[in-house]
Amino acid sequence: MLRAIILATLVGATGTAGLAADVAVLHAKVYTAPGAKPLADATVLIHDGRIAAVARRVALPRGTTVLACDACVVMAGFWNAHVHFIEPSWMGVATLAPAALERQLQDMLTHSGFTSVVDTGSDPRVTGELRRRIERGDVAGPRIRTAGLPLYPEHALPYYLDDLPPELRASLPQPASPDEARETVAKNLEAGADITKLFTGSIVKPGQIQPMRTDIAAAAVAESHRRGALVFSHATNLAGVRVALDSGVDVLAHAPEVVAGIDAALVQEMARKHVVIVPTLKLFSRDDDIADIRKLVLDAHRAGIRLVFGTDTGFLTDHDVSEEFRQLSLAGLGVDDILAMLTTTPAALFRVDGHAGRVARGMDGDLTVLGSDPATAGVGAFSDVRYTIRGGRILFDGTGAEPSRR
Repeated sequence: MLRAIILATLVGATGTAGLAADVAVLHAKVYTAPGAKPLADATVLIHDGRIAAVARRVALPRGTTVLACDACVVMAGFWNAHVHFIEPSWMGVATLAPAALERQLQDMLTHSGFTSVVDTGSDPRVTGELRRRIERGDVAGPRIRTAGLPLYPEHALPYYLDDLPPELRASLPQPASPDEARETVAKNLEAGADITKLFTGSIVKPGQIQPMRTDIAAAAVAESHRRGALVFSHATNLAGVRVALDSGVDVLAHAPEVVAGIDAALVQEMARKHVVIVPTLKLFSRDDDIADIRKLVLDAHRAGIRLVFGTDTGFLTDHDVSEEFRQLSLAGLGVDDILAMLTTTPAALFRVDGHAGRVARGMDGDLTVLGSDPATAGVGAFSDVRYTIRGGRILFDGTGAEPSRR
């Protein structure tokens, strides 16, 4: 009963941004940022939704909730920059009870430590209502940025969307001209989207990929940038990557799954144009050419291309992210590389690195608390999540322990 009362206080009706309780994690190893030497036996205190202290000795305000987690490892809250809210369980988001929505969010996202996510294409009515309920404080959940409805090449929807409800499928934009692309982007962003998603390479049938016209993609990118929005691309192959680069896309939402023709010169061009890649290697982990896709990701990393963590969770109905970490490790990325993908790099990409992505005084009180250290236990420890905390609000508690008050 005590645990239920304390958690109810933490997730009470004060909203997600302004929180009632002070929260502290004691005697933890703290990674303040990728590449920084971890602090041993440190305390992290969150006050009013922000990190108030990170030190060996911290005076805790009266009434602070202390999370039991001996020998835990504290990192900044994780990002997942490629998710979808398209599974049938999300269709009732407007009427589902808060506890039911929180269980779904935990199953899909917060049990893996995600405090910020990027929805790269879902029904905006679903994502919009889910986000509203979270930001009102009705539901404990991650920050959500969304693409709304992606833009597809004309008459070239992906074959794997054939099973969408007819009404939703008919609403998917397929601009036939640059003017139509600009109008679609404007409508999408004015309706609440944060980014634009383009299918510059759409898989219309297995083995058949239709690129978007470059002038249409360029118009969509220009309108997005004019309105301050990033543009993500589902590129798929060389032709789709070429359209993305020529039109000025910011982020490849997947590593290209067809790597034929993507050579060192193209990787260098991506680096010069500051393109970011979300690898989503789990998605391709059973492909015959997964080793080539992993090599491309490592080549991109070595060329200075920024990588951001993402899994395509939601499209993939298996919500376990451990395979993504395993594949990144197999590609040759180290613990600090992966931690940057989860924290500092997405924060910089979305221009919130002044207050997010690191564990430091004054930063957002977003923490992912692990039960073991990936630096010593291996990358599987990134999946050993004990607590997920957003702005001092507990989104997931995997310990089963009773919090205490000081």
